[in-house]
Amino acid sequence: MKSAAIAARENAHAPYSRFKVGAAVLDNQGRIFAGCNMENAAYPLGTCAEAVALGAMIAAGGKTCSHVLIVGGDGDLSPCGGCRQRIAELCTSDCVVSAVSADGAILKEWKMADLLPHAFEFDR
Repeated sequence: MKSAAIAARENAHAPYSRFKVGAAVLDNQGRIFAGCNMENAAYPLGTCAEAVALGAMIAAGGKTCSHVLIVGGDGDLSPCGGCRQRIAELCTSDCVVSAVSADGAILKEWKMADLLPHAFEFDR
């Protein structure tokens, strides 16, 4: 997963912030899907790397993910509120979210329930 997220990060479209982010998700079938952030001059219409990776998973028929890995620079990094909700709706109950530095070192790991303890829920 790390290599997929790191490779996706290199393709990020971040001409305004210059802050490139890559993400990878592991789906219920053991497949890995990657995405990168895509900024837009019509702020806030950019798209987060996590949303792109989750969208690729859904487009390929994936239903849930058990691990989300995001890679940015070497500082603090965690999913935004919108992505936390996206992940919560599509993840397994034991889903792990990992933040990784650009060189692949794990910076932080969380259980999804700790990142968004009161997520909006729906019946699956």
